[in-house]
Amino acid sequence: MRLHLLALNPTDSVTEGFLPAAARLGLDVTLLTDQPDAHRAAYDRYAAGGGALPALDVRHCDVRDFRDVISRGAQLGPADAVFTNSDHLQAQAALAAAYFGLPGKDWRAALRTKNKAHLRRALAASGLDAVRAAELAPGGDPEDASAAIAATGLTYPCVIKPREGVASEDVVLAADAAELVRHCREIGARRPGEALVVEEYLAGPLHTLETLGDGRTLHAVGSFRTDMSPLPYFMEERLTLLPAPPEPYTAQVLGQLAALGVGFGACHTEYVVQGDRARLIEVNYRAIGDQCDLVLADVLGIPLFEHILRTHLGTPLPDALDARTDGRARLEYIRAERGGRLVAAPAASDRTTPDGVRLDYRPLRELNEDHPLRHTNRDYLGVLRATGRDQERIDRAVEEFLASHRWEIAS
Repeated sequence: MRLHLLALNPTDSVTEGFLPAAARLGLDVTLLTDQPDAHRAAYDRYAAGGGALPALDVRHCDVRDFRDVISRGAQLGPADAVFTNSDHLQAQAALAAAYFGLPGKDWRAALRTKNKAHLRRALAASGLDAVRAAELAPGGDPEDASAAIAATGLTYPCVIKPREGVASEDVVLAADAAELVRHCREIGARRPGEALVVEEYLAGPLHTLETLGDGRTLHAVGSFRTDMSPLPYFMEERLTLLPAPPEPYTAQVLGQLAALGVGFGACHTEYVVQGDRARLIEVNYRAIGDQCDLVLADVLGIPLFEHILRTHLGTPLPDALDARTDGRARLEYIRAERGGRLVAAPAASDRTTPDGVRLDYRPLRELNEDHPLRHTNRDYLGVLRATGRDQERIDRAVEEFLASHRWEIAS
């Protein structure tokens, strides 16, 4: 069986998750990407470290253009599935799967969740939640943003974000009209031609819901509590796996996902708790990233990546995933607090503490690399994955690790 996998830049989710899962399922993989050399280098490094990969054919393709994806797929011959875990490529993969008559996501749901203006309109039309929001056209005068705010009843503070952005890139809180105009100008200079959304600031504890569906059954796989960086930016600093997806919020989120048409494959949803209400921040119609998916599969003891691929091959999910419930996890992201050159940082390590906590540290930036401060996950210097059975022991082990290591940036 052959899988056509669409990707932009290499990610841990694909390199360490989906490709090894494809190998275990006996799939041949054609990887379509606009960055073939980067992928070949990533897979060579992974294989050199002992990682198992499937029979893999890396081909160049303009994967952002569904027409080129379909054309390349037709040239390559029949496939059994078209799949992507990229935020940017869900609609393209869905359209290609539909064209070839293969199982896949509804392309309208993929577009609806990617486009944050569509998302807000669809939720409001469903009657399940209404978040005040205004859409700012590409190239518009930032001074017009204040008028858009007034027209929709938005008040300050409010959140500015790219309409189709990811990873909190250029997401910022504006305290007043002057900040709104300034941030819109700055984002417009960095992202010319992109539309923005200005929306109500939803304050409250932030959670995620990780779901997996086959169009018939939708499983709530897990839920993380997320700790964020200080405002006005929205960087994830810590994710802690909850013992179970919390109610009544999980049922509410599942209802909102159904209204959006989400229910096939993996989905990573972020929501804020306000009293007894779950209010969606964004819906990412793919598996959670930044190594959380790898941790989730490990702690729950389920073949998460295989399940996701099987849905795209047309195999129904089991009625019960039989996940373990005694595992706990925390992911700590060490972030740069200023731009500059990384001159000191710990090396990769993987060990188990005497009280049973596994600590797996992965550097995300090489020594002597020089980076500006971007207020996104591109500022991460490393990620610490801590897993075990006891949350207090996990938290203690993480704090001891952080206290005993240093990360230093020179101007």
